[in-house]
Amino acid sequence: MDWDNSGMQVGDTGRDISSVLLTTDVTPDVVNEAIMLGCQLILSHHPLLFRGLRQVCGQTPQARVVATAIKHDIAIYSAHTSLDVASDGINSRLADKLGLTDCRPLLDNGLGTIGHLSAPMSYEAFLRCVRDTLHTTYVRYTRPSEQTHEVRTIALCGGAGAEFIDEAIAQGADVYLTADCKYHEFQDAEGRIGLIDIDHWVSEHHAAEIFRDLLKPFCLEVHISQQDKTPIKIL
Repeated sequence: MDWDNSGMQVGDTGRDISSVLLTTDVTPDVVNEAIMLGCQLILSHHPLLFRGLRQVCGQTPQARVVATAIKHDIAIYSAHTSLDVASDGINSRLADKLGLTDCRPLLDNGLGTIGHLSAPMSYEAFLRCVRDTLHTTYVRYTRPSEQTHEVRTIALCGGAGAEFIDEAIAQGADVYLTADCKYHEFQDAEGRIGLIDIDHWVSEHHAAEIFRDLLKPFCLEVHISQQDKTPIKIL
């Protein structure tokens, strides 16, 4: 997407690599893990540099990551929306995990997915399925349409996709699953569609699985980060 900063974040595209660390986010802990494992490349979903970096003096986690990566000659590449719109990208993999079939992009630009459950189920059962399948730290949700006694058509968008709620409704979805919804977005969805909001990281951390599968043909040592975790804690 033209607003995104996908691609190389740090490093030399011309160097040879033998070991890669896969992650959702690039944090100081993830970079230290790459150093410990001897990785020359960190491949992430979320861009390390998204809103710009004015100084590299260690005041922010991003600045510390850039300084440490350069010092240890570690390259960083971030996929982000290029993986969101890919045919076997973030949203299609999320749909697979939830058992959706007959899937297609929700939007013309490839963002989001809409598909069907193999058999209708109650909304409460689907909420439990989301919680248990994705191992999310929380599930926030609204009441669906009064005409919805069972859910079958599911729309979703990994990451922050609340702006597409109306499109999900227009395409006949019983449920729309995404992350980072605001209060008024819940209010507007109440009684119109079952809006399900889960942890942003949980909705996209399977990026590492996708990267791993893409790298299988190459002779590389591949690691999935053990330090890549949601920053959100629930009391």
